This record gives sequence, structure tokens and C-alpha cells, in this order.
Amino acid sequence: MTDATLPDGTTDGTRAEPLAIPANPPRRALGLHRELERVWANDPGWRGQITAVNHTTLGLRFMATALVFFLIGGVLAMLIRAQLATPDGAFLDTELYNQIFTMHGSIMMFLFAIPMLEGLAIYLLPKMLGTRDMAFPRLTAMAYWCYLFGGLIMLVALLAGVAPRDGWFMYTPLSGATHSPGINADVWLLGVTFVEISALAAAVEITVTILRQRAPGMKLTEMPLFAWYMLGTSAMMLVGFPPLILASVLLEIERAFDWPFFEVARGGDPLLWQHLFWLFGHPEVYIIFLPAAGVLSTLIPVLCRTPILGYGAIVASILALVFLSFGLWVHHMFTVGIPHMALAFFSAASLLVAVPTVVQVFAWIGTMWKGRPELVLPMYHILGFFLTFVMGGLTGVMLAVVPFNWQAHDSAFVTAHLHYVLIGGFVFPMMAAAVWWMPLITGRVRVRGLGEAAFWVILIGFHGTFFIMHLTGLLGMPRRIDIYPGNPEWVWLNLTSSLFGFVMTIGFALFVLDMVLQATMGQKQRRDPWRAPTLDWAMALPAPGYTFASIPGPRHLERSANDTILPLARGEGLLPGAPRGRREFLVTSMAGGRPDHVAILPGNTALPLALSAAIGGFVLLMLAGLYALTPLPLMLVAALIWVWGRGMVRPVAPGPIPVAPGLDLPEQGMRRRTLGWSGSVCLLVANGTLFASLVFGAGYLSVVASGWPGPAAEVGPEALPWLAAAALLPVLVFRF
Repeated sequence: MTDATLPDGTTDGTRAEPLAIPANPPRRALGLHRELERVWANDPGWRGQITAVNHTTLGLRFMATALVFFLIGGVLAMLIRAQLATPDGAFLDTELYNQIFTMHGSIMMFLFAIPMLEGLAIYLLPKMLGTRDMAFPRLTAMAYWCYLFGGLIMLVALLAGVAPRDGWFMYTPLSGATHSPGINADVWLLGVTFVEISALAAAVEITVTILRQRAPGMKLTEMPLFAWYMLGTSAMMLVGFPPLILASVLLEIERAFDWPFFEVARGGDPLLWQHLFWLFGHPEVYIIFLPAAGVLSTLIPVLCRTPILGYGAIVASILALVFLSFGLWVHHMFTVGIPHMALAFFSAASLLVAVPTVVQVFAWIGTMWKGRPELVLPMYHILGFFLTFVMGGLTGVMLAVVPFNWQAHDSAFVTAHLHYVLIGGFVFPMMAAAVWWMPLITGRVRVRGLGEAAFWVILIGFHGTFFIMHLTGLLGMPRRIDIYPGNPEWVWLNLTSSLFGFVMTIGFALFVLDMVLQATMGQKQRRDPWRAPTLDWAMALPAPGYTFASIPGPRHLERSANDTILPLARGEGLLPGAPRGRREFLVTSMAGGRPDHVAILPGNTALPLALSAAIGGFVLLMLAGLYALTPLPLMLVAALIWVWGRGMVRPVAPGPIPVAPGLDLPEQGMRRRTLGWSGSVCLLVANGTLFASLVFGAGYLSVVASGWPGPAAEVGPEALPWLAAAALLPVLVFRF
């Protein structure tokens, strides 16, 4: 029983009856699907490539583009291993090695891992939650174009020989104008910030979709665990990315306009960069891990034919990880002279964060113990995760102990730990996810045998590469070196790591080949091939752009996916078809999943591409040093935002919309707490974090930097575009 909901979205304090939604009478299924296809389809031809706003198309684009960047990052990794295979490193010179080293880390962290999890969430969440699209489709499209353009800027810089060269962490003062002249560092600062716009947009999308678009009757405490994991991830992105954006903006202002923030001689402090960077950087690890853990919590129960063990405990551990991850950033800075009390606090916090992770691992093991695991290819990758991630977690606990950290800091041991956590905790689950959901994407059966061979080659190659790097690090080999002629004890270890690195690369090539062959040559796949109970399989294969012919109701949530496919396809759910020629879906209450109103989504448009290109023009002019011209793209951004906002204004239907027999709901214009209201709250959280980071930076400098504040900096005409951009920020918030 829940409080009754009033038309303005509030409650009257009385008790309402349990949600009971009548079924629609069946409609002719063929006409129903043709009607939906006409309304939800992408534009034909080349126009569809630039105007698509459908979550299925954009989710696949995110994942495909991230896979391409992963392959590029893998090639760069092999160049690094080729350089380190011999002590003299005759393969690359120092300048090129530093660029390749920096680009490898930046690509894997910013252009592969984050966009891959965003793409998976954008593609899957509407299907799992029983809705037709994400909350703000145009924002999803803009997020993709910003991601693509930002990544291309960094790749072109690499091809031109001006890629960033100061490490993917860009520590100051090394990345300052004095030690890193030219545009190399600017490429990272502006390109990564461009990509972060995409990440924040996706975080808003994911948060609002999970909280407000679940199928009627799907309570917050009953939704799929994957949605809980993505909700925690998006919350961390909203809070974790603004500190990095602020740090990048401050360093770019210092480099471009000579305003001191990180230079000691002028009143700044280089450790401020480390604090702001790791306020993002350590939650980043859990941002990457949580979606992968969501995949495991989705696949393991189905493969073991038993419900997940400890649903409530897993949800509690997710919330604990979200909270604790923001209290660990200083454990990356144990060797910079932190007071002993702070060392003890952050060391204890680093050990404590292992507890919620272990809760999840034991829940997965208990589920496997209780059920009957099927040893199919996704389970191979899951077992590879257990073997690899647990080892990475153990070395993480070792590095949380201050005395050991002092010995192993900035050595190859840390590099090995990082790869065990990221590849074990993200790549293996993502490969399991790819095998699991490829039939949903392609509608085809994979080629037998090739995927299994790829798994074993990757597993052997990975452990051969990175397990040995633990030993290399314990022997004293530092990170980020390109030659080591005076250390013969490292030679055979590095050579062995390099050989196994190429073995691992062959395995990933086989994995990609397996997916390509499945998409092009596989036989037609039957519906629900894994016999999964979740809604993502309650549809035809491959999944249509509109997802569901009719939206699932409470009675559909009680059935298996196989029993739900045909009733939903016949229109026996809610809002069947598209009889009004509009993209409609239901918005529900945040906690109880009660239907609140009907939302109307915008159709195909090129506005997201145009807006992303305008922002990209501003970035390119900043890279070229043409500060006087930057107001032009900013004016274009303002004009496009105005057009964007005008497109959101539409007449409201005079009466309620029939959703099911006996159930009519108003349009979004008749409600106070619409999707736009929820999105604004998310953006205000991000803006509040940005402001709090700025206050933290000012407070830190006033306490630590003896020369702060430095000499007053004059505001010249070259700074006016930045001030104009700051003035446009409120417009961006309210329009989006």
C-alpha cells in the first residue's frame, strides 16, 4: 500500500490500493509493429547516420566506437611492450614513447572504459526497465558526438606528433607551460574535458531513466540489479567528474592566460592538481567496476538457474562502495609528505572499501554454489574475472598499507595491480556481456569454438604479461621509463612480459573476429536463447528500435521473458503502438513505480551534432591560440541552445491520454515533476560538486601555499571568451 498521488505529483497522506492495471484488448500485431516502426525508425540513408536519437542506435554506436578505441589503445600497448623488450629500447625515441605511453592510458580510461559502460547502459536499460527510450534522447546523441569529436582530436594530435606526453594523470608542474611548452598538454586538457561533457550528459540520462521510467509496478527495491549498479555509477559520475573538469580548466587557464594555480613560485601548489585529479581518479576505478559487476549479477543467476543470493546485501554494498570511494583519493599520494594522521585515516579507508566488494564476490560464489552452473562461454569469462580480479584486489590491499606503498609506489608493481583490477574487473565481464547480448544485437548464433579459443589465449597472455610485472616492480623497476641499460636483472622479465603481451593481443583479435563472424555469418537465433527471466529478452531478435510494442505492466513482471514476449507483441500491455504518431512512453513515480504521466519524446534531429560541432570549434580555436575568435562558436552554441529549447515547447493535449482500458494519464505538461525537473536536479548536483571543488581548491591554497594569493592577474581581452563561456553555463543548465 502506498500514499495516493495527486495530479501535481505530491501525496495526500491517504493509502492507495495496490497497483492494478487492466490489460488492453489484443490488436493486430503486424499493424501494431508497422505503426511503431514508422514513428520510431531512424531517417533513411545518410541522414539517419547524423539525425538518429534512438537509444538502441546510439548505444551500439557508443560501444562500437569504444571498441575501436580499445583496439587502438591495444596497438599502442604493444608498441610500449616492444620498446621495453630490450634494455636499450631502440624501437622508439623518448619523445614518441612518452606520447604513446600517455595516449595508451588516456584512451583506455577516457575513450574506452567509460564510453563502453555508457553504451551498454544506454542500450540495455530501457529494455530491462520496460520502457521505450532514455529520458533525453537528444542529450544522448549530443553525448555521443562530443565523445567522438573529443577522441578524434586526441588521435589526430597523435598522428601529427603533438599528442600529450606527460602521463594520463598530467601531473603538475610537469604539464605546466614551463616544462611542457607547445599544445601537447592542451590537447589532453581540452580533449578530455570535451569527452567529460559526454560523460556528464550520460550520467544525467542514466539517473533519470532508472528513477522515473521503470515499468509500472516495478518498485525501486525490485528492479534488476544491473539498474542498481548503473544508478550507483551515474551518481558517482555526477559527483566525480566535476573535480577533474575544474582541474583541467584551471590548468588550461594557467597555460593560456598565465593565471597561477599550480606554480609554487607564483603562489600556487602542484599538489592541488593531484588532489583534484584523484578526487575523480579513484572513484573512476569503481565507476568502471560497478557496471561490470552489474553484468555478473545479471548473468550468474541465469547461468546457475537460481535466484541471486543476497539481493539486499548486494544493494547495500553498492551504496557503500559509492560512499566509500570518495574517501580514498589520498592513497595515491602516500609518498608526497602527507601528515601521519591523514596517512592512517586514508590507509584504513582503503582497507575498509574491500568489505563491500567482498560481499558481492561471496554473493556470486554463493549463487554458483547453490545453483547448477552451465560451463558455456560467458561462464568462462566470469571464471576468468574471479581468477584475475581477486588477485588484483589482494595487491590493492597490499598497496593500502603505507609502508609497503612507500616501497612499491610508482613501480611496475602498481602497473600490474592496475591492469589486474581493470582488465580483470572490467574487460572480462564486458567480454561475457558481449557474448551474452550479441544475439539481442544481431539476432544470430555465434560460430562455435572461436570464442573459447580466444578466451584461453587472452587469459594465458594476460597473466603471462602482468603477473611477471609484479616481480619486475619488486625488483625496483619504475613506471614510465623507456630504457634500462644499467639493470640486467629486469631484461628477461620484460622480454617475457612482451612476448605474452603479443599472445594476449592475438587473443583479443580472435575475440573481435568471433563477433564479426557472428554478425555476418551466424544462423538466425531463436528468441530468449539463454532462457533468461529479465525483460531485455521479452522481444524479437534483433531488438527493434522501439523496444516494446506495448509497455509491460505489473502482471507481465511476474512472468518469465518467454511468457511475456507474445502478449507484449500483440499489444496487451500499456500504450500499445503509436496511434497518435508520436514517440510516447510512461513516466512513473520514483520509488513505487506508479504511472504518473505520458512523456512525448522528440524525433530525429541533427541538432545534437550541430551543437557538438560548435563546442568542438571552440576547443579547436583554443588549441590554435586564436582566443579572439572563440566568441564566434560560443555565439553559435547559444543560438543552437535557443533552437533546442524552442523545440521542447509543444501544445499539450486537452485531455488525458488513454494508456489502458480504465487508465488515462495526462501529458508531461500537466505535471510539475517531469523528466526535465529530474534532469535539472541531477545537473544541480554536478554544478554543486564543481563549486564545492572550487571552494576546496581555494581553501587548500590558502592553507598550504605560502604565497597564495599570488600577484593580481590582469584580465586581458584574450580572457573574455572564457568569461562569456562562464556566463553561458546557467543557460546550458536550464535549457538542457
